[in-house]
Amino acid sequence: MGFVPDYKNLENAAKNLPSARIPLYEHLIAPEFMERITGEKFAHLYQGSEKDKVEFFRHYNAFWREMGYDTVSFECCMTSILPGGGALGGHKKGVIQTREDFEKYPWDSLRDLYFTTFTSDFKALRETLPEGMRAVGGVGNGVFEFVQDLVGLEDLCYMKADDEDLYRDMFQKVGDILVEIWTEFLRDFGDMYCVCRFGDDLGFKSATLLHEQDVRDLIIPQYKRIVEVIHKAGKPFLLHSCGCIFGVMDDIISVAQIDAKHSNEDAISPYSKWIEEYGDRIGNFGGLDTDALCDVNPCDVEEYTEQAYRVCEKKGHGVAIGSGNSIPNYVSAPRYLAANKLLRRLRGE
Repeated sequence: MGFVPDYKNLENAAKNLPSARIPLYEHLIAPEFMERITGEKFAHLYQGSEKDKVEFFRHYNAFWREMGYDTVSFECCMTSILPGGGALGGHKKGVIQTREDFEKYPWDSLRDLYFTTFTSDFKALRETLPEGMRAVGGVGNGVFEFVQDLVGLEDLCYMKADDEDLYRDMFQKVGDILVEIWTEFLRDFGDMYCVCRFGDDLGFKSATLLHEQDVRDLIIPQYKRIVEVIHKAGKPFLLHSCGCIFGVMDDIISVAQIDAKHSNEDAISPYSKWIEEYGDRIGNFGGLDTDALCDVNPCDVEEYTEQAYRVCEKKGHGVAIGSGNSIPNYVSAPRYLAANKLLRRLRGE
């Protein structure tokens, strides 16, 4: 009969409940990487007409199904459209540096801008979802990444020293905007999403990027507001956050009330530690360090993959396995395929 997707497997894992099988999960898979696997050229269609977008998503969604995923991961990111944005990874000065900048910023236009830009994407996704599948994702970028894109990380630290009221107001205002956008998103597109998520990289290899107390005081309360909207819509929430964030995880779980967490890197901590520390309270997604899926890594990818699967198997529920980050275009196609084939065999396919 072949693989039959069932989004409930991933939804249950996010709720830390048993699933019929251990679901596969990726935060993102680059369309260009999919092209390398399938031999089909379709990534360029995403920038085309509405008809082109529908055709893009036919290929995009089919890849997830054919590779054994129960869900499709898709989000549209705020930082790709913010007026004057780009300080997050863009090597440019943030558009907001002063109270005057903050007051004149077009905050009131952002909700309409988001839906004007991305409604056709979500509609095309809905039209082409395979039977038995739903999506994971939604409004991309969390509170911290949104703020960084407008201010810049270094300047955000200066802002705290120079104008702490403005520093605090940035997080509050971004929380207000994201609550508005998530509310409308769930009203219009919540039916095709089984798990909602955003990515918000709070840490680096040894600590959080901001002082832990600032994360507790300014970021987590905004998470709580957004998660409450998502829970009210009957959806579990998955937080994707890279870095060493163990110092604030208890607060993220107890205050923000997240349902599941994704992202792990062996240089910070093995995947098993996330399960040991938090597996009794939340679902845990990931397992395979993305570096292990690259040709430069000397590890035996099949042995490494089986070890990660056994960790999930031992937990037995509330887990989904895949890379600890994502599948960008530089990942080795043979190593990805070897891991994917083994995972599917181990779970009985």
